[in-house]
Order: sequence, then structure tokens, then C-alpha cells
Amino acid sequence: MSFTKNKYKVLRKCISKDLTNFLNSYILLKEKVFKIMKRDKYISEFNLDWGGTKDNQMKDCYVHYGDIACETLLSTIKSILEKEAGTKLVENYTYGRVYSKGKKLKRHKDRMSCEISATLNLGGDPWPIYVEPNSLKGFMDSKGKYHSEFTKGVKIILKPGDLLMYKGCDIEHWRDVFKGQMCNQVFLHYNSLKTSKKLKVKFDGRESLGLPPPFKKI
Repeated sequence: MSFTKNKYKVLRKCISKDLTNFLNSYILLKEKVFKIMKRDKYISEFNLDWGGTKDNQMKDCYVHYGDIACETLLSTIKSILEKEAGTKLVENYTYGRVYSKGKKLKRHKDRMSCEISATLNLGGDPWPIYVEPNSLKGFMDSKGKYHSEFTKGVKIILKPGDLLMYKGCDIEHWRDVFKGQMCNQVFLHYNSLKTSKKLKVKFDGRESLGLPPPFKKI
């Protein structure tokens, strides 16, 4: 399957089992530490250095923007995604979520800092993700009125260590209601070198990778 033609591609066992297990355990421990520090008022509710639980797309899930370990991975596997995309990439940011039972990710496209994105499964229960390269289909009724309707999309199941790369600004992606207990995923976001130079969104507007959201200048 060609990424440039289909706008998405699954890379099975993109990272090793040992690295997958390490990142999964690391993020789950970070979530635990965050909750303890917040409970004991060691950190302010406005402090995002350790992640948080406020997310516009997914309420009450633990999320972490710009985690240093994840952003190291962002740079480490960039060459793999460059080969598939057929172009040089610039790292923008990472965003991880630990999903819990009953969560649902609505159909959406991403902002420009997510031109070429990937979601990496780190552990937990299986949870399909859907992509739709063609977005909407429609038809004209007998009265000449156009009706659009959502397509079913392509169902993809990722195992720990598997990665789905996709053109986040071009194709819709979503998840139905999660019936498992926990699913640990991290999103890796890039721009093409050409787009990054034009829009000046390198590192998502931060001076360096690894910095939390308050350092964004866009």
C-alpha cells in the first residue's frame, strides 16, 4: 500500500517490543504520579508539566503534550516515516492519551501542525481506529437537492508497537465507543519541510521539543 496514494499506511511492529513495553509502563507511571501530586496539591491544577485531564476532544482522560520521552521517539523514528511519505519531515509535537472505558473519538481532521501524523499503540485493550480518505459521499435526490452522508471508513486494529501514519489534515479519523478498560496511545505529528518553512510551525511554535504548552508561540 502506498502512503502517498492512500493517505494512510499501517506499519506493523514499528518499534521493538522492549521499547513499547517501556513507554507503556513509563506513561502509566507518569499518570499515577500526576494524580498523586494533584491530589496532594503538590502541583497546581494549571501546571501542565506532568500532563493533565483537561482535553477538548476527550474529557477526563489522562493526556500529555510534549513529553520528553515521546518527543525523543518523535525524532528517533522520523526517518522511517520520511521513507514512507517520500519527503523530508520536521518534528512538531507529540500528544498522548490513556483512554478509559466508554470514551469515543469524534470524526475530525487535524490542524496544520499535524500534516503528517501517526498514532502508536503502546498497550491496553484493542480499540479500532477508522480513517476515511474520501471523507464524504453524497447524492442528488429527484428534486435536485444534494444530500451528504458519512462513509463507514476503513477499520484498523493496532497491536502494541504498531503505528498508523496518515495525512491528518486531509482525511477524517475517529474511534467508536471504547468497550475495553484502558488503551494507551501516543500521537506523533510532523510537517513536511516545505510546509514547515512556509508556515513557521517547527516544534509547534516552541523553542525546542520537550517543552510544555505554555512555551507555544502560535
